[in-house]
Amino acid sequence: MSSPPPGASAPAPGVSGSLSRVPTPVVSTYRVQLTPSHGFAAVAALAPYLADLGVTHVYLSPILQSVPGSLHGYDVTDHSRIRAEFGGPDGFRAMSRELAVHGLGIVVDIVPNHMTVPVPESGNAPLWSVLREGSASPYSSWFDIDWGEDGKVVLPVLGDDAGALREGAGVLRYHDHEFPLPADHYRLASYREGPGYRRFFDVSSLIGLRVEDPAVFEATHRVVLSLIAEGLVDGLRVDHPDGLADPRGYLEMLRERSGGVWTIAEKILIGEERLPSDWACDGTTGYDALNRITGLFTDPAGGGPLVAGFVRRTGGTADYEAVVYQGKRDVLDLFFGAEVDRLTAAVGGPRLRAAVVELLAAMPVYRAYIVPGEPVPPEAARLVEEAGRTAARRLGDEAAVAEVVKQVLYGTPEAVVRFQQTCGPVMAKGVEDTALYRWYPLACLNEVGGEPDDFSYPLAEFHEYCATLPPRTMTTLSTHDTKRSEDVRARLAVLSEIPDEWARAVDGWAAQVSFDPALDYLGWQNLLGAWPIGADRLAAYLHKAAREAKTAISWVRPDPAYERGLDEFAARAVAECGESVAAFARRIEPYAMANSLGQKIVQLMMPGVPDVYQGNEITDFSLVDPDNRRPVRYPPEPAGEWDAAKLLLTRTALRLRRRLGAPGRLPYAPVGAGGPAGEHVVAFARGGRAVAVATRLPVGLARRGGWGNTWLDLPPGHWTDLLTGGAHTGRIPLAHLLSRYPIAVLERDDADEL
Repeated sequence: MSSPPPGASAPAPGVSGSLSRVPTPVVSTYRVQLTPSHGFAAVAALAPYLADLGVTHVYLSPILQSVPGSLHGYDVTDHSRIRAEFGGPDGFRAMSRELAVHGLGIVVDIVPNHMTVPVPESGNAPLWSVLREGSASPYSSWFDIDWGEDGKVVLPVLGDDAGALREGAGVLRYHDHEFPLPADHYRLASYREGPGYRRFFDVSSLIGLRVEDPAVFEATHRVVLSLIAEGLVDGLRVDHPDGLADPRGYLEMLRERSGGVWTIAEKILIGEERLPSDWACDGTTGYDALNRITGLFTDPAGGGPLVAGFVRRTGGTADYEAVVYQGKRDVLDLFFGAEVDRLTAAVGGPRLRAAVVELLAAMPVYRAYIVPGEPVPPEAARLVEEAGRTAARRLGDEAAVAEVVKQVLYGTPEAVVRFQQTCGPVMAKGVEDTALYRWYPLACLNEVGGEPDDFSYPLAEFHEYCATLPPRTMTTLSTHDTKRSEDVRARLAVLSEIPDEWARAVDGWAAQVSFDPALDYLGWQNLLGAWPIGADRLAAYLHKAAREAKTAISWVRPDPAYERGLDEFAARAVAECGESVAAFARRIEPYAMANSLGQKIVQLMMPGVPDVYQGNEITDFSLVDPDNRRPVRYPPEPAGEWDAAKLLLTRTALRLRRRLGAPGRLPYAPVGAGGPAGEHVVAFARGGRAVAVATRLPVGLARRGGWGNTWLDLPPGHWTDLLTGGAHTGRIPLAHLLSRYPIAVLERDDADEL
């Protein structure tokens, strides 16, 4: 096997072996989206503000060289350089110095799974070398390529005008694309075909890396490891580890080479699934916590009416699992033919293709964790075998499915690994990017890793979850990838308590403006959730939602007439119904604010390392990307009571967490409540030094007439409410404790420790 060029795989200076420096403990983070117009100097300028806010670390989106103009940075083109548009290495070090002056460390987002296939393709030098030299290239081990029977990698770039291909100056050009001549090692194909390489989900412009190869690992991590060795980086966020051949092995190598810095993995967990215990990382990026927190603030009694309303308006089914299955089958047919063919060849050939498809569609999680050559973990075997029984029932061919199950559990390394690498893309595209846009009785539940047919998360189960949560995992409420911001979800959660009132409102709006029954109801929910929102932003969201749903249009099947209809719906909805929508938003604002503050205090004070997504220290009513990646104005200017209360809460809780120190020192314990409205409060203590209190289901509480004689039993000691300055001890009436805000942040007086 060829190695990368000399020096590319050399260890980063000072990284080999254990590090002498002690990383700054990561207590809380603030996610910043770097862009060409908001680079390292802009982050450095935020240092005084972020230090005052109370975070300990700035959490940066990817910093390595990527496609010029990229607004997200996950399309890396060169692992050897810090992105010039952000300020390059000098800018990074200057930013680090300024942050350090204010006591702030740095966490960076890394992308081990893939690089970009840029346009022109010469913008990725390792890839260009492979296209020019094939297996003789010193970079041939970098990419996960299927060379095919003709020894060529398939590149799906051609439209219907293949005649536009031109040769000249040693390259083959097609519009802005360019490829080396002679074309001995690649074959250009229709963009409708799958590529001859593993990609990120269905994105053919992102080519899979083989970081399981130590030389590739070293070459692609050299810069980041050097920054850690210099003491400039204290933590890592690992993008999409499920795409790797061996996530466990990768994380072990990363921990060893990084000296054990705080590391979290973007791992999507479904239901009661937990992070594999043998992964060498501190936890996940927090979607599991997000979904459980959302469940605390939704009323299960609203589930039935909301589902019935959804079915009545859309003509859809009440069976979410049926929608999930159809979504997976659709994306398998539309996007993943190449991946299915490659996996089918590994498990036994074309006769098993239908069984492969059904098994992939039946898998309930993003990945089974099996390492070739090791005993199959019982839980992994159970998951795949159970999916096999579902697949056999659907296909009606038990023998074929059984053979595929056997191969993906106990077969060749190729079969075992390819199956696991294909499960994630099918889940992501079939559920996140299809089913969640087709089935939406209550859209705040339609989140990454969420289960939108589960309308609540019982309080006792939440306490059990927190008690077993890894102490240094990340918690979050909003990210660059969430379908809706936390405050949009807080508003929509109110609808679970007033489904009948909501139904009447939607019926009135729909009588004035309608377009596509399969999409309109999603439009009304997001119009309310993001209010105030202009027609352009709403239309942009609806275009993306319709393309993801794939019922009328898709990313590869446009329909200009339908898209004009979406624009008209958005414009008329805002113009003709905006006043009524605004009135509805004002009517529920006290309850939405209670949900917003409640979920915020729970997230900031529960076990884990809390992250604040940029701008979400005040209200943020953003929808799915790119809407949620719009520039943020600093310092934020509170525009009302909700903004002011959320900023006060965020600053107070983050400063408290900073005082309390490392997350592992703070045991979690529920705080008991009693009285007639006890189910409307969630309260817990952290290490006997802090107590968080939040109101839940505020509409139901108001219907009861308020707290009445409901009380909270504080742990021993004298306590100060950091939001109001109130002093409390022992049994405290909730009507008194929560008279100013629907939440409380209590700290035990230092004198109690004497």
